Amino acid sequence: MAINLQKGQRISLEKSNGSKLQSVCVGINWGAIEKKGLFGFGATKEAVDLDASCALYDDNKQLIDVVYFGHLKSKDGAVKHSGDDLTGDMAGDDGLDNEVITVDFAGLGSNISYVAFVLNSFRGQDFASIPFASIRIYEGSPKQVNEVFATYDIANSSGFAGHVSMVMGVFYKKNGEWKFNAIGEPTKDRKLEETVKTVTQNYL
Repeated sequence: MAINLQKGQRISLEKSNGSKLQSVCVGINWGAIEKKGLFGFGATKEAVDLDASCALYDDNKQLIDVVYFGHLKSKDGAVKHSGDDLTGDMAGDDGLDNEVITVDFAGLGSNISYVAFVLNSFRGQDFASIPFASIRIYEGSPKQVNEVFATYDIANSSGFAGHVSMVMGVFYKKNGEWKFNAIGEPTKDRKLEETVKTVTQNYL
C-alpha cells in the first residue's frame, strides 16, 4: 500500500515484504492547461513544462552535483533523468509519468549523504493551474512500475497556488541507511538555481 506523503513526514525505504529499496524512481505526471475560448467556444490546450531535478550533497551539506534536463546523469552514474518533457499530457492523463529520475543508492558515491528533489514550472505557470500534477516514488524503471512506494498529490493541494517552484523531498543517509523526508514545500523561487540554493539553506 503506497503512502500518501504528508508534508514533513519521514519514512524509511522499506518494501511491503520488509526488504530495503536499493533503487527508486521519482516520477512526475501532469497535464496541459485547458484554455477556454471566447464565450466558451474553441477551447485550446496550453503546453506545460514542469522540470524535475535532483541535487546531490555530501555529509557537510556541500553541493556536489545537479541532475536536470541539461545534465541527465550524475557524475557517479547513479542518478539518471529520463529527459525533458516540454508539454505534459496534451490529450489527458495517460497514467504515465512525464519525467522520471532514477536513483541507485548502491551506486552513489560514498561521499553522497543527501539527494534532494525539486520541481520547477519552467514557463512560470502556476502549480494550481496544472491538471493532475502528482509525484510518485516507486520501485521499477521509467517504463515499468513494480511497486508504488509513496505518492504526493500536487494538483489537489491548495498550498501550491501562486507558486512555480517546490521542494519535493530529500533522501538522506543515517547510520548507513537511506530514508526519505517528504518536504512538499512551495518556494518563492523562479529558477532551478534559486530552488537548489533554498534547499541548501533550509532543507538539509
